[in-house]
Amino acid sequence: MKHSASIVHQMLPALIVLGMVTLMTPAEAFCAAAPTSAGAPWWIWVVGLFVFSFILGIVAVLGGVGGGVLFVPIVSSFFPFHLDYVRGAGLLVALAGSLAAGPPLLRKGLADLKLGLPMALIGSVSSIAGAIVGLLLPAREIQLMLGIVVLGVTVIMITSGKSGYPAVRKQDRLSSILQLSGIYYEEFSRHEVSWQAHRTPVAMLLFFAIGFIGGMFGLGAGFANVPVYNLLMGVPLKVSVATSGLVLSINGSAAAWVYIFNGAVLPLITVPSIAGMMIGSKIGAKLLPKVNTKTIRMTVIAILALSGIRSLLKGLGI
Repeated sequence: MKHSASIVHQMLPALIVLGMVTLMTPAEAFCAAAPTSAGAPWWIWVVGLFVFSFILGIVAVLGGVGGGVLFVPIVSSFFPFHLDYVRGAGLLVALAGSLAAGPPLLRKGLADLKLGLPMALIGSVSSIAGAIVGLLLPAREIQLMLGIVVLGVTVIMITSGKSGYPAVRKQDRLSSILQLSGIYYEEFSRHEVSWQAHRTPVAMLLFFAIGFIGGMFGLGAGFANVPVYNLLMGVPLKVSVATSGLVLSINGSAAAWVYIFNGAVLPLITVPSIAGMMIGSKIGAKLLPKVNTKTIRMTVIAILALSGIRSLLKGLGI
């Protein structure tokens, strides 16, 4: 019985997300399927999405970015699907990855609820507004803006110079009220790390903007969450990465309902992507405390640069 309960507990995040997807009727789900490449069976793209999402789940957790920020530009550039369906799937992929990675990171003390929930509440409101605006704009304009945003993200990640253990001498008043501090065990260097946050009001404004961008483009926005936590608020890098996933799970679920309501979530694309992301994220979460994320981060930057250029060219009709 205990083993069965454990399996159900592990599958719960997948059931939650897939339940959201299957609220669509069969007509909504399959009648507007995107065109496929000539001569390629439809199932090739399904298998390809699963394999790609599995690898993405591992890389996203280790690199400290949401799965959506990699999923949307890469899939929209190299898979034959309409951008609206890719953005809808991207939000659910980021949500699935965060739900899968969240429990083990919370148990290890890396993800912090007090740090994540205030920012998630602010970002979830703006992500709904961003999703509504994004669905009103033409696909080509969104593709062009997506390319610009992803290339901007690449530059930010290159120049950010994240610090593993920032020094915060004094908390601001709001941070003290919210008790944004904690302690965790660093497995890589085998010592305990205590931390506290500051500059909380500015961070809240930035999380509002990040939520809007994430909802508009279907991105997980972990690329922005982590630098704000780490560089602005002074939170250790691994706590920033882990808590970013908690924020993504709340923001992503808020914006995802807008895409589902407008019929912009296609199960044929979303289900294999979620399945691959969930499995990969669980592996990534287990590896995160034990690895040095520098090499992974550089790989993520290279992939983002390529995807951003590809999205920009598609938006320009090249």
